[in-house]
Amino acid sequence: MSGTLKPKMRILLGAEIAIGPGKADLLDALARTGSISAAAREMNMSYRRAWLLVDTMNRCFKRPLVEASKGGSGGGGAQLTALGQEVLARYRAMEAKAAASVAAEMREFSRLLAAGSQ
Repeated sequence: MSGTLKPKMRILLGAEIAIGPGKADLLDALARTGSISAAAREMNMSYRRAWLLVDTMNRCFKRPLVEASKGGSGGGGAQLTALGQEVLARYRAMEAKAAASVAAEMREFSRLLAAGSQ
């Protein structure tokens, strides 16, 4: 086991994860690619899984975070709405603040982990 030690934050709405690290990464990929299927490929997940994550986010917020257009001869696509862009920016800011606020504890915590896990 190896990798960077970092805290993860999830925003729950009832039993559902409204947004967390994976969903934020999916929103980033959607913004880059303009497509749910391309974002799913980039993240090595199925289209269905990506679509279900988008659907959950869209249901958890007051308005959709992602708008998708159907495919066809002109092709489909997906884009973040203004709310989606705002939610992603606020989530990333919260992640940075959370990581900074526990940096000292994370350094100490890393000493407690098994060798080679850092």
